[in-house]
Amino acid sequence: MLNQGIGSWTARRVRKTPEKVAVVHEGRGSTYRQLHERVLRLAHGLRRVGVGRGDRVAYLGPNHPAFLETLFAAGALGAVFVPLNMRLAPAEVAHILTDSGADVLVYGPEQASLVQAVRGDVGPLRVIALAHPAAGESSYEEVIASSPADPIDEPVTLDDLCLIMYTSGTTGRPKGAMLTHGNITWNTVNVLVDVDLASDEVTLVVAPLFHTAGLNMTCLPTLIKGGTVVLMSAFDAAEVLEQIETHRVTYMFGVPTMYNAIAACPRWEEADLSSLRQVNCGGAPVPESTIRTYQRRGLSFSQGYGMTETSPGTLYLTKEMNEVKAGTAGVPHFFTDVRVVGPGLIDVAPGEKGEIVISGPNVMRGYWQRPADTAGAFGPDGWFHSGDIATPDEDGYIAVVDRLKDVIISGGENIYPAEVESVLHQHPAIAECTVIGVPDPRWGEVGRAVVTVNPGAEATGEQDVLAFLRDRLAGYKIPKSVVFVDELPQSATGKLLKKLVRARYGTS
Repeated sequence: MLNQGIGSWTARRVRKTPEKVAVVHEGRGSTYRQLHERVLRLAHGLRRVGVGRGDRVAYLGPNHPAFLETLFAAGALGAVFVPLNMRLAPAEVAHILTDSGADVLVYGPEQASLVQAVRGDVGPLRVIALAHPAAGESSYEEVIASSPADPIDEPVTLDDLCLIMYTSGTTGRPKGAMLTHGNITWNTVNVLVDVDLASDEVTLVVAPLFHTAGLNMTCLPTLIKGGTVVLMSAFDAAEVLEQIETHRVTYMFGVPTMYNAIAACPRWEEADLSSLRQVNCGGAPVPESTIRTYQRRGLSFSQGYGMTETSPGTLYLTKEMNEVKAGTAGVPHFFTDVRVVGPGLIDVAPGEKGEIVISGPNVMRGYWQRPADTAGAFGPDGWFHSGDIATPDEDGYIAVVDRLKDVIISGGENIYPAEVESVLHQHPAIAECTVIGVPDPRWGEVGRAVVTVNPGAEATGEQDVLAFLRDRLAGYKIPKSVVFVDELPQSATGKLLKKLVRARYGTS
């Protein structure tokens, strides 16, 4: 085949296991042959409206087979897939569509009002609706039904761009991580080696596919092995237990808050979990109590550390070492190299703190249309600088201990204070502000805004500030509390002393 990228995966899998069930969604299963035929038809439909090599195809919606069909169809054409976080506010979605230069948007019916809200803020865009298309939009199923299933073999190499996955940056604007077909392929190989997935795997995908872990650590590795992916459109703890029992799920991924909610279900102790070979956790530091809860049910609990920019696998703690090395994120994935460095990019000694830097074929090409940010992310030696602080032990196992970029991880979602602060500064009554993370028993941590008010400004309260943010930011990014202070601590040069802010206002 001329196509070496992931757009060829369905064709390659059909050669081997055409009648195996590839995807299950809402009780309906599709074989690899059926999946491949729909991918071809969609690819021809996209080509008919002008999509070609390098064009961007965006997708907005919950987990659904159409997400995967659109991803593979774009890859078959040499186009670039742009998954959109459906929890974003209209202004954020409009920015990503404009910044990526998306040519086509495919969206689910749950996002109809969001799409209508952004149509006036983006340029020319062909819109394809999964259901109930509005005026000027195409029907997803009609596009597929009216298109041929002839083979497509567009030349695509592993160096070609596969997808742009947006991750909020410290500048306050989302940045698009450019992931190549090679990045995704090598990350998949890493997962197959280290997680040891089998061809009879039944993987429950409940984490959103628009996040890199849901897509690249669970879904794509299962499909390349010829296993079955069970898609859930939204997380529901009781339904997760039901799906595990019904489909005899063998593997799943989630963030700590998901696993805690599942264990809190009334049916937790009696649910039949005997089919699970292992469960994988990431997205936030995993409390030891969570690990122990699953181990008491006889389950193998593995965890890891990764970033969107690394496709995302970076470190992995296998199920065999989970008890021995509890509290660490493991060692580097098989084809990935990780160092923990101090000043001068010198490796730190065991027990000392340093920054995680990463090299390997899974590391992104750079940030879309942001050469300065790309240059700043890679050190002079070409290693990607994560901005996360960690400590290695004598055996090379790495514990992530701090976050240099001040990112707040709330229920597995990354919240970047600078992005929230840039919106807070738009409030007419707020003079200065900063956002910090504070402990939360459910989400791990949540945001807290610490603000000062302009002299003479009308009195404002916490609810006023939060209401102001609701129209401008995704719900998970909005702080859960606001603290009003007379002044924020600053150094002699006027630099905000965030460490002092945390010490004064960061307790529950």
